[in-house]
Amino acid sequence: ELYARAVLDLSSSERCFSASKLFHAYGLGNALAFPLWVGASTVLSPDRPTPDLVYRTIEEAKPTVFFGVPTLYAAMLAQKEVPHDLSSLRLCVSAGEPLPGELFTRWKSRFGTEILDGIGSTEVLHIYVSPRRGHAKPDSTGVPVDGYEVKIIDEGGSEVPRGQTGDLIVRGPSTATMYFNRREQTRSKMRGEWFFSGDKFRQTEDGEYHYVGRSDDMFKAGAEWVSPTDVEAVLVSHQAVLEAAVTPLREGGLMRPQAHVVLTEGREGTSQLAEELRQHVRSRCAGYMVPKEIHFVRELPKTATGKIQRYLLREGS
Repeated sequence: ELYARAVLDLSSSERCFSASKLFHAYGLGNALAFPLWVGASTVLSPDRPTPDLVYRTIEEAKPTVFFGVPTLYAAMLAQKEVPHDLSSLRLCVSAGEPLPGELFTRWKSRFGTEILDGIGSTEVLHIYVSPRRGHAKPDSTGVPVDGYEVKIIDEGGSEVPRGQTGDLIVRGPSTATMYFNRREQTRSKMRGEWFFSGDKFRQTEDGEYHYVGRSDDMFKAGAEWVSPTDVEAVLVSHQAVLEAAVTPLREGGLMRPQAHVVLTEGREGTSQLAEELRQHVRSRCAGYMVPKEIHFVRELPKTATGKIQRYLLREGS
């Protein structure tokens, strides 16, 4: 009721298609709980959601709402020729990772459908901060879903002023009370009615929330905090880049950013391109955010739902 009806405006005439499978909380809501609650239909596919499969399924099954993840939207946009009809879609949703503003803009320009990029957690079942239909903006996660309360707090637990970065906490009717057989994790994350998401956010003067990064993914370079997602969004905006992940590189006792980059089809990872990408980041970000090294890779490690596993890249480096 709070998200499917109020935010997505789902009704019995809808047909939902989720790239995320039912074993994940995101897919469970998208493809089972939400459509069945309102009497709508759902499209299920047992296959890996490749761009070709998703394009073909949308054309054949004609869903009205599509639920994807940023890496999938990027891969779909990388295909220059799309001989499939997507006109049945009235709305798209993204979660799991922050959606770079560049992808939001390119998708809307190409297909005419906005993407609602929300933040959610398995511990809260689904999305609790989301843009509203017709008001979505690039690089914005929107505002809290009605029925949920969120705060951005500092290390002492006090709310931070708008414009400052802090830890996002949430409470609402679907928040879990504990982890099964994980007492220490329960004590760390579930504090009274509040769930500590582990996400860093800031709220702008217009009241909207903006994702900064995961607490365990951020690192300091040159005494300044680096948000990997900020650098990744700039890298993905380059025409040669399909996907990117930024992790810390330890150099002489100091931390510097390094980037792991998957190139678009037909592009070759050369030293000239690496320098071009560094200059591209330098033109849009502060100097301490420019990757010291750029590694061209065939693919990035991801979870089954498409979330980039940066910790594996950190360990591998």
